[in-house]
Amino acid sequence: MLNRISLRQMEYFLAAAKYGSIAIASSQIHISAPSISAAIAHMETELGVQLFIRHPSKGMTLTPVGAQVMQECEQLLDRASRLYDIASDSSEAMQGVLRVGCFQSLTPMIAPEVIFGFKRAFSKIDLQLVEGDQRELIEKLHNGEIDVAITYDLELSDEVQFEVLCQLPPHVIVNELHPLAQQSAVTLGELAPLPMVLLDLPMSRDYFLSLFAQAGVEPHIVARSRSEDVVRSLVCNGIGYGLFNVRPKSNQSLDGKRFSRLRLAGQHRPMLLGLATYAPARQPRLAQVFMERCRAYISDQYIPGMSAASYFDPHLTSVSAEPVAAPANVHAIRAA
Repeated sequence: MLNRISLRQMEYFLAAAKYGSIAIASSQIHISAPSISAAIAHMETELGVQLFIRHPSKGMTLTPVGAQVMQECEQLLDRASRLYDIASDSSEAMQGVLRVGCFQSLTPMIAPEVIFGFKRAFSKIDLQLVEGDQRELIEKLHNGEIDVAITYDLELSDEVQFEVLCQLPPHVIVNELHPLAQQSAVTLGELAPLPMVLLDLPMSRDYFLSLFAQAGVEPHIVARSRSEDVVRSLVCNGIGYGLFNVRPKSNQSLDGKRFSRLRLAGQHRPMLLGLATYAPARQPRLAQVFMERCRAYISDQYIPGMSAASYFDPHLTSVSAEPVAAPANVHAIRAA
């Protein structure tokens, strides 16, 4: 389980990178040198990479991956600071009812940190979470039952405005003892004759089946379920393989059995995760502030509760380890 990297640790890391010395950084930001050293050591351990090259008596320089991490940290800190610029415009805007829709398979990962983290930060708001599949969420946007939805770019009408936050490429899961489990990647041609457990949600189902159609093969579906947990359990019990876009950090099903993730070889359209709103409706200030929080907390570099996409797709340019962690809530931003 990933231990969170705090904004304070990122700031200590950036100070060391800026001054090229822990001692100088300590004197400039008035933080003890051991605290800065501990923050850097924690980040290196957490990400599994070396961030600095230490030069005896000559300070320290960033490694190539350290330079990438520095850029991501700078962007995350900048995004976090923008939340206060918006919120400070009108304290009255942080009251009222906010109705947020969330695609049901994303809810366990997105809701605690992003949605209810917003509620913890602004306790006066009445936050109402609405879960559903794509068809249900779009219908509720049209009917004015929700203000904004965190969902995918599937079959959106002209009246739905969609802002992309990140990409979720498809990947394969198999039982840890499956013959394919030792491979790093697999093709749709290799999968087609094997038993498949299909995530049978409206539109999501069509997306997965379209991948096979574009490859000119047909999957051998032996079981279906609308529940992601059921699909994972069936896969872990050897019923077949599964296709997913979401990437929970856990590699266990609810019955405690394990699965392995494989990259789906070839070029395949990723699902685009983002914010959907009803274009003809004017967004209340509260919804605008919430959407800014989503922009700060969800990106290709970091998605709450998920493993890094680069673990599955070496063609992506993000750091090939766990992404830099975003703040747990807006109060953490202030504390940092």
